[in-house]
Amino acid sequence: MNIPRLALPDATYRWWALAVTIIGNFMSMLDTSIVNIAIPKLMAVFAVEAKNAQWILTAYMLTLGMMQPVSGYFCDRFGTRRMYLFSLTVFTGGSALCGMAWSNDSMVLFRVIQAIGGGLVYPVTMTIVYHNFPCEERYQAMSIWGLSAMVAPAIGPALSGYLVEYWDWRVIFAINVPVGFIGYLLAALILRESVLNRNGKFDAGGFITSSLGLLCLLLALNKGAEEGWTSPYIIALLYVSFASLALFVAIELKSENPLLDLTVFTKWNFTCSSCVLFIGTAGLYGGLFLVPLFMENIRGYTAMQTGVLLLPAALVSGLMMPVAIRIARRVGPKPVVIAGIVILGMASLPFVHLNMDTGYYTILFVMMLRGAGLGLFLMTATTLGMNALPLAKMSRATAMKSMIRQIAGSFGIALLSTVIQHRQAYHLAHIAEYMNAASLPMKQTLANCQDLFFKVGGSPGAAKHMLTYSDSLYARAGFAPGIIQAKALALLSSAVQKQAAIFAFNDAFAVLALICFCGIIPAWLLRSRQKSKN
Repeated sequence: MNIPRLALPDATYRWWALAVTIIGNFMSMLDTSIVNIAIPKLMAVFAVEAKNAQWILTAYMLTLGMMQPVSGYFCDRFGTRRMYLFSLTVFTGGSALCGMAWSNDSMVLFRVIQAIGGGLVYPVTMTIVYHNFPCEERYQAMSIWGLSAMVAPAIGPALSGYLVEYWDWRVIFAINVPVGFIGYLLAALILRESVLNRNGKFDAGGFITSSLGLLCLLLALNKGAEEGWTSPYIIALLYVSFASLALFVAIELKSENPLLDLTVFTKWNFTCSSCVLFIGTAGLYGGLFLVPLFMENIRGYTAMQTGVLLLPAALVSGLMMPVAIRIARRVGPKPVVIAGIVILGMASLPFVHLNMDTGYYTILFVMMLRGAGLGLFLMTATTLGMNALPLAKMSRATAMKSMIRQIAGSFGIALLSTVIQHRQAYHLAHIAEYMNAASLPMKQTLANCQDLFFKVGGSPGAAKHMLTYSDSLYARAGFAPGIIQAKALALLSSAVQKQAAIFAFNDAFAVLALICFCGIIPAWLLRSRQKSKN
């Protein structure tokens, strides 16, 4: 579609360009979380098991990881405007196809197409922002652009829950089509083309090794807790990943036109800010993973209720970004980054004691504190690192940042899901050690439960069904249940399972807090007064 471009003055143009890129970035970020809630519905519609339906999510995530490293070359070779229009077109077309999917296999294929566009949108839009804003305005521009990256994943579950419950699952994909079309028209009217670099050859070796390495690494992180980290499948994936990425580094260091310019890591601030980004992203997605899982599986909240709980925190993150800019202008960006990390870590500590009695507004307030911490440091650290690079390396550097972000999010979720899995088994075994049929407290608890079932008229059939939930656990403890006693034991079993899960979540939140505090080290090493290359 050949659309004449509007002639806008430079001072006005860059802000219009920022507004246009936010549309595409918001859409691509939204689709990283909006589909999760619809998986049970898709399982029923397509008549498939959970392990098959999960590939709808996994295929999207893997394709995102594979596309991001090559985005820098595409921007240099074809231009940021052309690549943004292409990525938005592919993403919108893939969304339309997903809404018309007739089977699980077709949905997985269409999600791959959607992710090809979505994987390019994030780094391309970041490159457009850095190319069009001078150094002194980048903190403000990135704070506005980053709002889409913070808010979109948080509202995804609530929006998805509402659309699936009150409309239709196809709508979660169909809404991208009109928004994508409007975004394309605006981008075609407003965006200018960047300076092209047609001399560089495509690094095929780097693309193959990076794609294979990232594919295996992200797949291992995604499936590690499910398959077991010591399983031959996961070990093989990790071996192939490490070997491929090691070969990738060797190729890139010798290549005249590398796919990813690893020399950016010779810049101190870029390296330190990348470490901060990795830790901060792991903390961000770790919190977005743990809190909804706890609220829905333990507290019994719906996806929509949980999404409403997460939304204020995302809004606070966005509101804190302009505040971070003003503070950074007075005291420098480094203290702002450190303060944000400390707030994020401190706000994670109350969740170590999260339980069934923790108030809704307490959780809401703590989540908002976490959002404030993230808003202070995440984009501030990223911009500080990028300002150390010349414009010629911006496209490759944004591709690197996107790749780091993708790996960090998967790493955080994989680590915390593994902690929950192992610690729940540990706490369940530990509680079982104290469940002795001969002990007075146990006898009294069992008698109280039986009395309760007598009063409410519990049915023997229900008791028998509930007993199967954990008869092995109580058989080891020496119980010989009757009908009412069986139901009482089943009630105790459910309570024990839930308490073990709560303890496991507490441990996972402790690990999350530790991850956040680790970000202080690279943040402390940042140099606020480093002279910009632009």
